[in-house]
Amino acid sequence: MADPYSTLGIARTASEKEIKSAYRKLAKELHPDKNKDNPKASERFSDATKAYDLLSDSAKRAQFDRGEIDMEGNPTNPFGGFSGGPGGGFGGGGGQRSYSADDLGGFSPDDMDLGDLFEGLFGGGKPRGGARGGMGGGQRRGGFGARPSPPPKKGADIQYRLAVPFIDAAAGVDQRITLADGKTIDLKLPAGVEDGTQMRLRGKGHDGPGGKGDGLVIVEVGSHPFFRRDGDHIRMDLPLTLDEAIRGAKVKCPTVDGPVMLTIKPGTNGGTVMRLGGKGWTKKGGKRGDQLVTLEIQLPEDLEALSEKLSDWSDPDKPREKFGL
Repeated sequence: MADPYSTLGIARTASEKEIKSAYRKLAKELHPDKNKDNPKASERFSDATKAYDLLSDSAKRAQFDRGEIDMEGNPTNPFGGFSGGPGGGFGGGGGQRSYSADDLGGFSPDDMDLGDLFEGLFGGGKPRGGARGGMGGGQRRGGFGARPSPPPKKGADIQYRLAVPFIDAAAGVDQRITLADGKTIDLKLPAGVEDGTQMRLRGKGHDGPGGKGDGLVIVEVGSHPFFRRDGDHIRMDLPLTLDEAIRGAKVKCPTVDGPVMLTIKPGTNGGTVMRLGGKGWTKKGGKRGDQLVTLEIQLPEDLEALSEKLSDWSDPDKPREKFGL
């Protein structure tokens, strides 16, 4: 994998939102389901996912920016630039760290057998004798072993886009989704779901040496012809006839849970807002917001008969007087 910033096509100063946006754009373009005959696209999709996993984790991103881990998340230098002191040993210059006696568990450079150290590091060196004595039976005194192999990697994640109707998202209705392996599952929407919400399905990705990757489900909430979301509330406009507003009436009003009856008081003005408790969006805590219904007085299409009835009448009220008009 190239540099994760280059892989996602972003600057090193990119914000979390910019990282997420860049990944979503690439994932949509390179998704394996859209590029079945293009193995390079699948490989780039896998690289983009790895880059996103690293940069979306603030701790790992900071380690990478400091040069402590590589693009795969592995330490860049397991020995941290060990130095054996002036005139010998490892590193010592270029700003690398020199280990002290405390770092080495209480040994000073004079007490250390560098031959044994090389034996521990590289498994070589010749047997040593003399006053200090050798280690029999092929044993080594060095405390450094070979660098452990990194754990096998999981398979790449698979991204899914789940279109959810407005009413289902508001009421938290379970959604059925078909996975890449052909299996169908019922997916429970998280409370407070919104357009762009991501859900992770463990073990529903591609196979890999370290096991299956995950499935990443991105929710796309659809629009509605007359409902609209306002935070945890749902708003809509409900038309009334002139006689319903004047005389009062009982009228049906749609909600995401089905129609309910509203009682309209005589003399109701247009613009009046009625509140239906618990008929709004499902909140993150599980409770529901409200539905806010704005009443609109609708005049008849044929105004001639109404005009004749009002020919000898005019409204004595002065509704614009408060404006000084």
